[in-house]
Amino acid sequence: MSIFRPLSVIALACGLVLSGSAMADAASEAEGLRIATARKDVNRGWVNTVATITMTLRNAQGQEAVREMRVKTLEVPTDGDKALTIFDSPRDLSGTAFLSFSHIDAPDEQWIFLPAIKRVKRISTSNKSGPFLGSEYAFEDMTSFEVPKFTYDLLGEREYQGDAVYLLEQIPLDEFSGYSKQIVWIDKAHYRPRKVEFFDRKGAPLKVLEFDNYQLFDDEFWRPMRSFMYNLQTQKSTELITHSLVFGTELEESDFDSNSLRRAR
Repeated sequence: MSIFRPLSVIALACGLVLSGSAMADAASEAEGLRIATARKDVNRGWVNTVATITMTLRNAQGQEAVREMRVKTLEVPTDGDKALTIFDSPRDLSGTAFLSFSHIDAPDEQWIFLPAIKRVKRISTSNKSGPFLGSEYAFEDMTSFEVPKFTYDLLGEREYQGDAVYLLEQIPLDEFSGYSKQIVWIDKAHYRPRKVEFFDRKGAPLKVLEFDNYQLFDDEFWRPMRSFMYNLQTQKSTELITHSLVFGTELEESDFDSNSLRRAR
């Protein structure tokens, strides 16, 4: 018997295995995209919100710094959302205002007004991985989630605090992102993000973000009333507690203007 016949059979079998693996990868990527799209789709139509939030920063020794702020957000149906954050305390931060324009297929735009120097500073796209006012949130964390900003892969399914969840790997497409990847835990019942694991540019675990105390507004929109970001490398953390959240306010596009940021109230 010729040696070439069994070798050709082996080669054919290996080819089938590789094709099956490629098909499985494509299926997990397609399912990942479906889940990410569903996460976005269930959160459309909220128009605008105004929230009052307490931000608590803790260092590795447990010492705290507390900040009070208001966050106004505007849904942009054809693009990413807009958000205006105004700090009311402590005194050295009072009047500080941060404006963020998220985009679907273009770099996000961000500005910050610092009362101490009385000027509006634009955040460079290359600096988006930097810390947001000393917190464990980066500037890029302060933008809305937009599906085209990542590639996706469904890693599997787990249980989180008694709920069935998807484990979704998402890789940022932005070359200036401070993350090599994120693993998002999304509950299967409502497509709400429950936890996000962030990995630094070297692929090492960097931070973990947890969302708790979800509440349903207008019988349609789920919002976490507590968010907790923990830095695995420094043991520092930032906690956000939402005290009030109002939908359908009288906010307009003109309320989100970088030219009038120093007069934001």
